[in-house]
Order: sequence, then C-alpha cells, then structure tokens
Amino acid sequence: METILVVDDEKNYLLVLSAILEDEGYEVITALSGAEALEIQKTSDLDLILTDMKMPGMDGIQLLEKVKSVDPDLPVIVMTAHGTVDKAVEAMQKGAYSYLLKPFDNERMTLYVKKAIAMFQVVKENRRLRDEVESQYRFGNFIGKSKPMQDVFDTIRKVAPSNATVLIEGQSGTGKELVAKSIHFNSPRRDKPFIAVNCSALAENLLESELFGHEKGAFTGAVASKKGRFELADSGTLFLDEIGELSPNLQVKLLRVLQEKTFERVGGVRPIGVNIRVIAATNKNLTEEMASGRFREDLYYRLNVVHIALPPLKDRREDIRLLVNHFLEKYASERQYAVPIKGFDPEVQRLFDDYSWPGNVRELENLIERVMILCPGDIIRVSDLPQGFRDNVYNTLHLDGIPANAGLYETLAMVEKAMIERALKMANNVQAHAAAMLGIGKSGLNQKIKKFHLDGSSKD
Repeated sequence: METILVVDDEKNYLLVLSAILEDEGYEVITALSGAEALEIQKTSDLDLILTDMKMPGMDGIQLLEKVKSVDPDLPVIVMTAHGTVDKAVEAMQKGAYSYLLKPFDNERMTLYVKKAIAMFQVVKENRRLRDEVESQYRFGNFIGKSKPMQDVFDTIRKVAPSNATVLIEGQSGTGKELVAKSIHFNSPRRDKPFIAVNCSALAENLLESELFGHEKGAFTGAVASKKGRFELADSGTLFLDEIGELSPNLQVKLLRVLQEKTFERVGGVRPIGVNIRVIAATNKNLTEEMASGRFREDLYYRLNVVHIALPPLKDRREDIRLLVNHFLEKYASERQYAVPIKGFDPEVQRLFDDYSWPGNVRELENLIERVMILCPGDIIRVSDLPQGFRDNVYNTLHLDGIPANAGLYETLAMVEKAMIERALKMANNVQAHAAAMLGIGKSGLNQKIKKFHLDGSSKD
C-alpha cells in the first residue's frame, strides 16, 4: 500500500483529503505544519507529499526545498489558492510534481496523485535495480582469498577512480565482464551507461554499424538513422569483449576513436565526439597476435594502459571451496521443493580440488546449479555429478604439478605414493579396503607403506 503525507494547517482539509485518499486505497499520514512533516519524512517510507502552499512558519515552497534536499525523487504536489498561482509556478520550478488550485475537483486530485505515485514507483524500481547491480558487481564481492585474486582486487581498487583504458586478459569463464563492471560501478561514471559489445558475435559489416551507428540509407535495409554503442555509452563505459577478434579495418577505426575521441557513423560525414572510458577483454594472447600481424601494435598500447590478468581456476584452487559455498547459497532457491543441501561427500570435495576446470568459474557455477536442481538427498555425492564430469576427473592425467625436468621413475614414485595416501585416507586407514581400491594385495600395500614411510596404522 502506498503512503501519502498530507500537510495543511487546516484540520478540516486534512480530514477531507484523508477520507478521499483512503477510499482510493492509500495509507494517509497527516501533519499540521512543515516542521512536523519533515519529522515524519525521517521515519516513514513515503510515496507522495501533498502540501498546502500557505502555512504559518514554514510555507509550502520551504517545505518542498527541504524535502527535496533529503530525497530529490520524492514527488510533491502543492495545493494553492487562486491568489498565489505565481507561488505555484515557483514551486514547479523548484521540483514540485504539480500543483492544485483550491477548491479542487476530487477526481482531478486523485488523478494527479495516481500519476505522481506511478512515476515514483518507476523511480524506486530503478533504484532497487541499480542497488542490486552495484551490490553484485562491487569488486569487494568477488569470491577469492588467493594471492592472484587479491592482486586483481588491488588493481581494480586503484584503477576504478581514473579514466584509464584497461585491458583484461583471461581464459573464457574467468570473469572478465565482471571485472569490467566492477571497475565501472566503482568509478565516477557509475551513474552513466555501461555498454557491452561482443566483438566476435557479429560479422564485420554488422559490427561496424553496431559500434558506430549508421545514417539512413547507408546500406540496404538502413531505413532510419541509428546510434551506435559508442554514442550510447557517452559519459559512461564501453566494454569491448573478445577484442582480439576485431578485423584490421575496425582496429584502425577503434584506434582513431581512442586517439581523437571522435568518429563518424556508417554512411555519415559529420564527426561525433564522445566522452567514454574503454575497457577491452580477450581470451587470446595479444602479444602473440601482434607478432603474427593479426593485431595492431599501436592499438594494443592504446588499450593496455592498465593490464589485468585473470588467473584460471586451476591456479587459484584455494578459492574453489569459497566459490562452491557461494554458488550453493546463490542457487538455494532451486531446492524450494526439496530438502536443503547440508554439504558434500569428502570424495566430491576431493574431485573438485583435483579437477582442472577448463571452463573455469563459469563451469563450476553451472555444475553447482545443476546439482542443486537434481540432487535427491541433502548430501551431494559423486553419483550426483554428471557422468562426463566424473569421466574427465578420473580419466585425465594432470601434469601441471610435475616439474618439467622430473625423471620418469621419480615421477612414477610420486604418483604411486599419492595414490596410496589417497586410498588410505578414503578407506580410513583400513588397509584391506585401501588395497582393494588400488587393485593390489594387502601384503603388497603393506610393503609400499613401508617403502614410502607412510602412516599405515591399520584399523581392521
């Protein structure tokens, strides 16, 4: 129910207006003075203020100014007599939504009220969405305690207040757009547009029109002029994802915009100036692209004023469990008709720690979302994981942790020792069970325990 504050020093008007507005379904609060109204504003969630113009002490314009200093968007309708129309015009100039001449028609008054409140509901929804977006992409909400991610956070913190162009490099799924949005929403441009373009999603001619816009008749099908993403991002941030896919022609045009801050629409001749911050991202190695002649060296240095390298998930394994817990909470609503998840079987946690995560954080998030939907119990077990994921973990030999100069026999011994340690841990040091898991006899396992000086205290 929307709440209206009615302010008038005449009690009869308060009674009449309260009755009319309550019949329309509104909650009505009344005040006999501007000072009382301001106290009510401090403690109430208001959707509209309806105030008389001529009141002792603080008049309607003074009240309007003080209300707007607290909440510039809160609509105020001023009621005034015929003799003070000039004051009503002044109130409109100072931000009043509208004014009503006393005595007024009740239907006209309720129509004004409904329009003002409907307008404010849109404003409040936009506020809510903005707050939600800012909360989601504030760099402090990144998940990660690892050193590589702390370095990323520190760079975002330093670069956000500036206007410097930023180049973000990282594999697919590492969160490049999330970094770009974090920079934007922590910058002085936060209230201006954030416009994203995927440079690999469109053919060259379509991408050119998408970036720079076009004039009417510029090509077949251009029936009207259209603004491009550069114009739409004016005063804000333009995020160019997959920048390594730009054609040589578009690389030249982008370089010109970065240098001169102007461009022309496709088919146009009039230079258009823009004030934008460019953040670019790529999953390619642009240094290699330059060496092969596929990416302009001058454009690279224009983009790479500040460089952020996002680590793959396999290089920040200490963050995996933090991310898992975050996604469990995020997708908890998917289990509204099932028992809540209490945790993971230890073997599942081991698989997550051992897996190479080629799809990075995006792959982990998708996996958790799937499990939250399909897991039948309150503990996530290996059997709840997709078969393809299990096959990848069990059948893939990961060489990342083995030194390149390690000898074959040394490496085999490392693998053998690790497998025995894992089997003993999973079998709770019951050697018969561990031996069965490894496919060897108990006596053979005992010999290897002694060979590697392991704690094999048997519990059978």
